Amino acid sequence: MPQSAVPTLRERQRAAVRDELAGAALQLVLKQGFDETTIDQIVSAVGISRRSFFHYFATKEDVVLGDLDALGETLRAALEGRPADEDAWTALGEALRSLGGGMSPEVRLSLANLYERTPSLQARHLQKHVRWQALLAPDIERRLGVLAGDPRAAALIAASLGCLDVAVEEWRRSGGTADAEAIYRDCVAAIRA
Repeated sequence: MPQSAVPTLRERQRAAVRDELAGAALQLVLKQGFDETTIDQIVSAVGISRRSFFHYFATKEDVVLGDLDALGETLRAALEGRPADEDAWTALGEALRSLGGGMSPEVRLSLANLYERTPSLQARHLQKHVRWQALLAPDIERRLGVLAGDPRAAALIAASLGCLDVAVEEWRRSGGTADAEAIYRDCVAAIRA
């Protein structure tokens, strides 16, 4: 492993505190609800100050949704790592699969139910889509063979993210029994038809 790829002690400590904050927040919001959970309760559970919280997360929504910028960068790297000759839809669909994992299906279902009933989380989720469109556009533009800023690339990304949202919502409605990947593929196929 190259020297620059090894995280520093400070980076590891920062990641550990972020993870601890996210874990505490998740436990609290799943127990008592998003709006009922305060930042003061989260920081008290971890033993840091309110001011320190904002060194790790900009908002309470971010601590529940995760580091949206880091997830976007993970998605961009996954997309750029797809074969160069792969079509845009396939490459984006496969890249989106890189975001799965890390949580049990039960926790993911609880979070999906929480999002469904929490307007501020829904709004932050939409902001994430807009940021991710900008991150993913250069690769999709290249795959489509269009110039930078071509609205077709943005439309394809928005449609793909919309298909993902529909798949997750159907999975949530089913109580976690539906095959979200199959639903996503069916949605994409319907758009591409």
